Amino acid sequence: MRNPILCFIERSDLFCFFYLEKKKFLYGTAGFRGEASMLESTVFKAGIMAALRSLKTGLVVGLMITASHNPVSDNGVKIADPSGGMMTQDWEPFADSLALAPDPEHLVELIVQFAKKENIPFGGTQSAEILLGRDTRPSGEVLLEAAKKGIDAIIGSVAINMGILTTPQLHWMVRRRNMEMKASEFDYFALLSTSYRSLVDLIPAKTLTGTPDVKLTVDAANGVGGEKIKELSKLLTGLEIEVRNSGKVGEGTLNEKVGADYVQKEKFAPLGFGPRDVGTRCVSLDGDADRLVYFRVLPTDGRSVDLVDGDKILSLFALFIKEQLTILNKENGNESSEFPVKLGIVQTAYANGASTEYLKQLGLDVVFTPTGVKYLHEKALEYDIGIYFEANGHGTILFSEAFMPRLESKSAELSSVTPGSEQQKAVLRLLAVSTLINQAVGDALSGLLLVEAILQYLGWSIERWSELYRDLPSRQLKVSVADRNAIVTTNAETTVLKPSGLQELINYETAKYPKGRSFIRPSGTEDVIRVYAEASTQEGADSLAQAVAQHVDCFLGMIPPVKQ
Repeated sequence: MRNPILCFIERSDLFCFFYLEKKKFLYGTAGFRGEASMLESTVFKAGIMAALRSLKTGLVVGLMITASHNPVSDNGVKIADPSGGMMTQDWEPFADSLALAPDPEHLVELIVQFAKKENIPFGGTQSAEILLGRDTRPSGEVLLEAAKKGIDAIIGSVAINMGILTTPQLHWMVRRRNMEMKASEFDYFALLSTSYRSLVDLIPAKTLTGTPDVKLTVDAANGVGGEKIKELSKLLTGLEIEVRNSGKVGEGTLNEKVGADYVQKEKFAPLGFGPRDVGTRCVSLDGDADRLVYFRVLPTDGRSVDLVDGDKILSLFALFIKEQLTILNKENGNESSEFPVKLGIVQTAYANGASTEYLKQLGLDVVFTPTGVKYLHEKALEYDIGIYFEANGHGTILFSEAFMPRLESKSAELSSVTPGSEQQKAVLRLLAVSTLINQAVGDALSGLLLVEAILQYLGWSIERWSELYRDLPSRQLKVSVADRNAIVTTNAETTVLKPSGLQELINYETAKYPKGRSFIRPSGTEDVIRVYAEASTQEGADSLAQAVAQHVDCFLGMIPPVKQ
């Protein structure tokens, strides 16, 4: 009997996919990503992999065509697991093998071997369903077709085109479909707007005595988020949203001097923002709307900004969640542990030290993981409520499957025993957060609405929020090396194990500076070692980074360090 997976090599039009690319790609946090004109073969193979993943799990899987904050000439592809999160790390080596397959025969051999190892059923006895999405890049349509052909190559696989979406929307849809819940784009907008309204309606009357600042100006990076937030805003009341850099033809170029990545790194206002925006609360999304950072334009030059990054978004969320848990556990005005909740905050070593200190002063459990959303997300799942964010603005809040029934049961209990009590309202707020925040992946639209609801709840301006703590000055450098793998780290990438003696030198340099902190880590994509340093002054952070970079260069460098 003919092996059903061999069907795809009988179609001559698919042979071309093995001769289009000169560059090979490896699967990482961003999936496969690179110059769009070189990606068709890789996207075709990603389609095969998505179909195999769906067959293996018996659940819906997602495939997104996007390159997030990269230039418009780039594109990429990433796979959403049935949970709605990133593809399991266990399958990444297989993804790399597929991408590197030089011809159809090798590809088939890899699939046969992997299918046997993973016990993946073939022959149509089990179906596979893959939801497809893409952002607004011009290359997206062609690459989506390549993905469809890869999916079609596996018998029993069905590709469902969900259209132009933000990356978080596709992840949300996959998660909801596998929970057997409504998962259209309309359902996404309806749930976010309803949850936001629930939170706003639960704001204490005393907070609403003043006139709330309802105006928000959004920089959509000329990406897919522009039109999506306009659609969402039609369902919102009490929040006035102005969208700039929305991606309209002739308005600007995707991610070019606009967007969250630009604002966070450069500390400058995006194109289209200036002196007229002084005093206005502003937010920048990235190209596929899975990151956000807030900012206000400073009056000094109308171009520099006071940045409110992912660390401060995390701090705002943590402060709010902790307050609701405190209210919930108050009985007759006294603290109790009637409803214990394991709340965890997850950061990477790149989080500003001032944010970590602030969170610890709140009495929160703060843990660190290696750099990368997949590590942060995995760790956050260990808590009843886990909050993670990177400084770049990517992050979310996770409510564990075991905790949600407890929360819903508590809500029902308080509704019958003490309706209208502060404890009941605290539970209702937590339930609203659990439906507003995107628990599959970082989502700029849901995150934006949660920020806005919390600021209204607290009665805070963006200035008050920014003053939660003052960031320690920092500096990042990179050192070109012959072999980045010569650096081996531990303790969430904060301590060097190899080469021997280097960590002692880093410790020696760090001790010279008040509030000094420095670590190094190998890049995941290029032969450079990244150096990070903090100190009480910018001069100290700069000097510490340079000193550590020189030690790295002495051990294994090739070229003087380059400012990042």
